[in-house]
Amino acid sequence: MPTAKSYLFVPGDRPERFEKALNSHAGMVILDLEDAVAPDAKDSAREGIRQWLETSQASQFTERLMLRVNDMDTSWYASDVALLGSGKFQGVMLPKAQNPKALEALAATLHGQQEIIPLIETVQGWNNARQLGEATRVSRLAFGSVDFAIDAGIEGDQEELDYVRSSLVLQSRLAGRAKPVDGVTVDFRNQDVLKADVARSRRYGFGAKLCIHPAQVDVVNEGYAPSAKEIDWAHRVLEGVEKFGLGAFALEGKLLDKPLFIRAQRILAAA
Repeated sequence: MPTAKSYLFVPGDRPERFEKALNSHAGMVILDLEDAVAPDAKDSAREGIRQWLETSQASQFTERLMLRVNDMDTSWYASDVALLGSGKFQGVMLPKAQNPKALEALAATLHGQQEIIPLIETVQGWNNARQLGEATRVSRLAFGSVDFAIDAGIEGDQEELDYVRSSLVLQSRLAGRAKPVDGVTVDFRNQDVLKADVARSRRYGFGAKLCIHPAQVDVVNEGYAPSAKEIDWAHRVLEGVEKFGLGAFALEGKLLDKPLFIRAQRILAAA
C-alpha cells in the first residue's frame, strides 16, 4: 500500500526546480504537464522532461517520481503518456478521471510496478469513484477539490465539501485501496490554514495531501503522522492486551475491545 503523505507538484516546464523538489521531504514529486504548463508550452515542457530523465539525477529518484499528464481528451495526452515508457516514473496522475474503461486502457500501457492515481475533479468522476478505485494499477484516489467545486457549482472548500470528502474515503475503502489524497491548500503562505486543513482531512480519513509549494511538505508530513501521544497510547494498548487480553482491562476509562486494539496496531504501523 502507498505510504506517501505528501504529493508535491512541480511545473513541468521548470526543470531547474525538479531536483530541489526531490531533495525535499515530499513522499512523491509530481512533474506536472497539466495545469502548471500553458498550452503553448506543453510540447517544450515534455521535451524538457525527456531530456532531464536522461540525467543521473533522475535515475536516483524513480521511486518518488510521478507524472501528471494532460486530460485524456486533449491532443497532448498520448505524447505525455509516452514519457512513462522511460521507466523513470513510479506512476501517473490522471486529471479529470471519470471513465473506468479508459483507466484500464491506460493501465495496459504501463510498465513494471507503475501505478495510477486518478484525480477526482468532476461530479461524474465522484459518481464513479469506486469503479475508478477498483481499476487495474490504481493505488489510491486523489481529490482535485478546486476543480471539483467549479464543476459542481459549489462555492467553498470547507464544510461545503464535507460530504464529498467522506464519500471518497468510504469508496476508497470499498475499493480496497489506500486512504485517498486530499486536495491542495491554495494559500501556501499561511501555515495555520494548512495545519487546520490537514487536521480536518486526517479526521475525515484521508492519508495524504497534494502540495503546491515545498514549504507545505513538512507540515503535511507531520500532520498525517501519528503524534507522540498517539504512539504512547498505542504502545500501552498493546502492552495491556498482551498482559491481560482483550476486554479484560480499561485504559483511560475505556474498556479495551477489538476495534481499539486494531486502531493501536494501525497507529504503530503508520509510525
